[in-house]
Amino acid sequence: MEDSTAYGEAFGDRLRARATSFVRSLSNTSIAVTEVRADNPEHGLSGQLSHDDAFLVAVMLRDYPAHEYFEDGRIADVTSLKTGDTVLYDVKRSPQFVINNPFHSVHFYFPRSALELVAEGSEAKPIDELRYQPGAGVDDIVMRGLVASLRQAFEHPEQASRLFVEHVTLAACTHAAKIYGGMRPARPTQGGLAPWQRRRVEETLAADLEGDISLADLANDCGLSTSHFSRAFRQSTGLSPHQWLLRHRVDRAKSLLPDRKLSLSDIALACGFADQSHFTRVFARLAGISPGAWRRNCD
Repeated sequence: MEDSTAYGEAFGDRLRARATSFVRSLSNTSIAVTEVRADNPEHGLSGQLSHDDAFLVAVMLRDYPAHEYFEDGRIADVTSLKTGDTVLYDVKRSPQFVINNPFHSVHFYFPRSALELVAEGSEAKPIDELRYQPGAGVDDIVMRGLVASLRQAFEHPEQASRLFVEHVTLAACTHAAKIYGGMRPARPTQGGLAPWQRRRVEETLAADLEGDISLADLANDCGLSTSHFSRAFRQSTGLSPHQWLLRHRVDRAKSLLPDRKLSLSDIALACGFADQSHFTRVFARLAGISPGAWRRNCD
C-alpha cells in the first residue's frame, strides 16, 4: 500500500496534475480518495502506475471529449466522458491515459483486500473482479452524489472531518462492491447497536469533538466490522457517526453561547470546529439561525 502510485501526490504526479487525497485504514489495508485537477495540462501519455491489485473508480467533474485509454499497452475504444460520468480502471492492468484536454476528477482507490473486507462484513461471497467496459463512462447517480458530498472537503481539507470522509469513502467502496462486483449479502442485517455499544460510541464521540477517531476504531470498540457498525449505528440513531458528531458539537455550542466572555471563535474551537466560519456554516444549517442570532436570543 505504501508504494502505490494510484492515489495521492504520486497519482497526481503521474497525471501531471494537482492532487488532494484522503486515506483511511481498513483492517490490514487502506482505501483512498483523490481529487486531481489540471486546467492547462502538458499533453502526452500519463506516467505508468505501479503494479497493484486494486481498482480506481473515478467520477468526472468536467467533460473530457476524447478519452484515450490504454490497458496493458493496448488502446481501448476512444470515448467521450461527460461531467458526472463514472469510469472504472483495473490498476493491475497498467492503465495509462492520453492527456489531451483539461481535466478534473475524483478517484476512489479500492484494493482487492478492501473489497474482500467489505464483502466479509456483509457476510457475502468474496469479490473476484469489478465489471466494467474499458474506457467507457456510466451514469451512476450514487457515485455522483457521494463525490458531490466531498466537494467541500476537497475545497477546504483543513476543515474536513476525518470521520465524514471515511464514511463516504467506505460507502463508495460498498456501492462499487454491490453494483460492479455483484456483492449480495447472505442475509439482511438485523437490529442496531446494543445499548452498551451505543453508549460506548456516543461517549467516545462526545469526548473527541474534533472527530479524529476513525470508523474502524469505533467499530473495534463494538466488536463489529466497519460496514456492519455503520449500518447498525444509523439504524440505532437515524444518523451517521459524522452527523451525530455535528449535532453534538452544535448542542455543545448552544450551551456555551450565553457566556459573553467567550467569543464565537473561542466557542468554535472549543466545540471542535476548524474555525469560526466553519462553526457558523454548520450551526446555521442545523439550528436554522446563525450563532450570533442564537446568542442575541439568549438575552
